[in-house]
Amino acid sequence: MTSAPAPPAVATLPCVLDVEASGFGRASYPIEVGYVLPDGRARCTLIRPAAGWTHWDERAAGVHGIARETLERCGRPAAEVAAMLNVDLAGRTVYCDGWAHDYAWLGALYEEAGVPPSFRLETVARLLDEATLARLGDTRRGVVGELGLQRHRASSDARALQLALGRLGAVPAD
Repeated sequence: MTSAPAPPAVATLPCVLDVEASGFGRASYPIEVGYVLPDGRARCTLIRPAAGWTHWDERAAGVHGIARETLERCGRPAAEVAAMLNVDLAGRTVYCDGWAHDYAWLGALYEEAGVPPSFRLETVARLLDEATLARLGDTRRGVVGELGLQRHRASSDARALQLALGRLGAVPAD
């Protein structure tokens, strides 16, 4: 008696992270980080600006809708946010779509916290071939519409990106 071949393993979704920031450029810093784990669990937190983090771009605030006063009142200190990320993301490869910016902003967070990250940040371009990567924006916009997301916030953006990657067949290496 021959056995039927095993069904293909269900691919897990990649772990995805997004960072909102005070603006763009060298003086900008992270103000919110959100991520979605492969099983769909999500977490998001505001980051209280450190003493030396003073740059504020009103155009960026117009996009994410977070006031600096809200960050000062409700944000968590950099060390607390870095510790949370290190626990939840330990040993993972975490994907983002704005790698150059997100890498710099996470670098500022971890430098302020005085600890190294426990995970590796990677661009979503590593998950998709060029033709599929070209479809990512439209696919994500479709997901945003289906989910009814209206706020440009870190966890919402991470969820939409993760689901779009899943629809495009992106499979993480780890």
